[in-house]
Amino acid sequence: MDAFGTAQGGRREDIRFLKGEGRYVDDIAPAGALFAAFLRAPVAHAQIAGLDTAPALDVPGVRLVLTADDLLAAGVKLGMRGYAVTGPDGRPGAAPERPVLARGRVRFVGEPVACVIADSAAAARDGLEAIAVDFHDLEPKLDTAPGGTPIHDEAPDNVGYRFELGDAAATEAAFAAAAHRVSARIEDSRIIVASMEPRGAFAEWEDGRLHLCVNGQGVWGQKAQLCAQLGLDPDQVRVTNPDVGGGFGMKAMAYPEYFVISHAARVLGQPVRWMSDRSEAMLTDNAGRDLVSEVELAFDAGLKLTAYRVNTLSNLGAYNSQFGQGIQSEMFSKVMTGVYDIPVAHLAVQGIYTNTTQVDAYRGAGRPEAIYALESAMDHAARVLGVDRFDLRQRSFIRDFPYRTVAGENYDVGDFSGLLGKLVAEADVTGFAARRAGSEAAGKLRGMGLACYIEAILGQPTEHAQVDFDEDGGVTLRVGTQSNGQGHETVYARFLASETGIPEDRIRILQGDSDQIPAGGGTGGSRSVTIQTTATRSTVTQMVAAYADFLTPELGDTPAFEDGAFRVPGANRSISMLDAAQMARAAGRTDLLSHRTEARITQRSFPNGAHLAEVEIDPETGRVTIDRYTIVDDFGTLLAPELVLGQVHGGVVQGAGQVLLEQVVYDDLGQPLTGSFMDYAMPRATDMPFFAISFAPVPATGNPLGMKGCGEAGTVGAMGAVANAVRDALAGQGIGWADMPFTPARVWAALQAAPS
Repeated sequence: MDAFGTAQGGRREDIRFLKGEGRYVDDIAPAGALFAAFLRAPVAHAQIAGLDTAPALDVPGVRLVLTADDLLAAGVKLGMRGYAVTGPDGRPGAAPERPVLARGRVRFVGEPVACVIADSAAAARDGLEAIAVDFHDLEPKLDTAPGGTPIHDEAPDNVGYRFELGDAAATEAAFAAAAHRVSARIEDSRIIVASMEPRGAFAEWEDGRLHLCVNGQGVWGQKAQLCAQLGLDPDQVRVTNPDVGGGFGMKAMAYPEYFVISHAARVLGQPVRWMSDRSEAMLTDNAGRDLVSEVELAFDAGLKLTAYRVNTLSNLGAYNSQFGQGIQSEMFSKVMTGVYDIPVAHLAVQGIYTNTTQVDAYRGAGRPEAIYALESAMDHAARVLGVDRFDLRQRSFIRDFPYRTVAGENYDVGDFSGLLGKLVAEADVTGFAARRAGSEAAGKLRGMGLACYIEAILGQPTEHAQVDFDEDGGVTLRVGTQSNGQGHETVYARFLASETGIPEDRIRILQGDSDQIPAGGGTGGSRSVTIQTTATRSTVTQMVAAYADFLTPELGDTPAFEDGAFRVPGANRSISMLDAAQMARAAGRTDLLSHRTEARITQRSFPNGAHLAEVEIDPETGRVTIDRYTIVDDFGTLLAPELVLGQVHGGVVQGAGQVLLEQVVYDDLGQPLTGSFMDYAMPRATDMPFFAISFAPVPATGNPLGMKGCGEAGTVGAMGAVANAVRDALAGQGIGWADMPFTPARVWAALQAAPS
């Protein structure tokens, strides 16, 4: 390892993480910080009939107790940001207040009602026990159908939004003229994120400025919301992200705890820290999925897709998402027609409020759900129509690019047909019949499932990069994204080294500090490497031009920059970038020691690929085992293939885990029954096979490096592939349809109920 902390031959982050030297938020809280604990709703839906916090103040060690009324009295804005989705009639959907602390009513188990600040975590918990609160229970709303007990006055039918995309009339006409129609009702289970590191933060005030350190996915969105809630000017707020143990979109959002501890630190004049434990995280982290979709496919006589229609009920939880129309509907539309040439389509989504979790949105909500619904329906159609699943897809693939989908997306490049052909060869599809026969001989059922996927990435289209030449001879690259474990430090340093010739071990990466980095879009939606390296290349271009001008008198002519050095043709001399910086420092040219640009990408890129899973089912126990798994991906240009493999592995495990194991379950009163890892099953290494992964890159045209992003691709493909494989195995037993999660108990029950 060198002085900059780089592990030679591997990810530069790994050594400090493996040695326990990571700087996570709970490790670096200031000495003497007070502890916050939150009184949370024990019921899913109730009026707060009485709330007496005075007894808590008598508990030794308790410094402060806060309620919604206390925050309002101090001038804190109680309602958090939440977006209303525009409906087909042009009117926005419901926009109820989402309070930082509950005001008058609680709407899900775990909603924060009051906060106790104390000298120790134990004293804070004792303070919570002393609070007297009286809840008058209301009937909970748990199903995803309109109607029921209203959760918000703004939505008397509990419909948070209606969203439509496409041409309903033309789609109906296409279905009326279709030679074949296939439909399926597809359930998509609710899941929790279960990041390795639960949410946490600490807040401190100094000289009239707030510093919030939070394990998030970017600092500027959080900073903007802190300013809005606490009535602060931007120059009064600093937000930092230290090392973060997993984000998955869930940590990109602001949460009530961050505003409350920030206000408490201001009131008390001492730092305040809060860290959730696993049970608290399972109650309060934003959840995901939980959709029911009615999917219909229309085919002509040649079995080519002519129309696609989806009607979806989306479980919003208690409140609106913080991100535009990204609850499910807008992101769903980005890949609504997948990789298929479909003339007309229509998507209709209703978002329903329920007394489950606070918000149903994370993990890039929409892309996995859309592809899962479409690819589940395609495999089902192949069985119903009696056609080969590979051939059915080949008949409808988009082949001519650029291609504008009926959802309005402009696919720039792709080779979906060639990619699937490569998958068929590498997965040894021709050998499946023999493998199935072998499974049957052993008393097992075997199935094969296919999913062809595409996703759309970009997120915030701008990003900044700044390169500073430091006095110690090193270089600092300031980036606007935030690593949550993906290996950004490695890939960014490697890229800057390849562009400039600066040794990788002399490059530091600075991220996650709103004081040190003036702007940035954070991490989410697979945007980070694509847009950050584009910004870095722009900065390098500026830097090379500036140093070329500076070195011209020294070299006698304007030098070219090649192979990491400035050279004049015919001259026997070269100057490295680091040497040029030292010369600039010696000459007093401090303007040459820092370079910053903003890059903008206006066109999305479209990662795509195909996954093929084979599973075995033990009919005596219902246990499903993934036996083989093959992937061919098109991520465009790959900068760090070994990191891409890690991203794909993790994504596949996440998607397969949802299909086979994961599901958040509530009782009829809205109490979560899956509140710990004793009840909520996460995939383990023994649940997964070896993944065979290869690439078939077609470089994107919308960014100068031709990249397409890969962060969510594994999950997007895995859900459909694994579920389709299970359904294929069950179909041989006369089971026409089955939905996730395919737990042993559910699979066994389905087999017992199968036609004899």
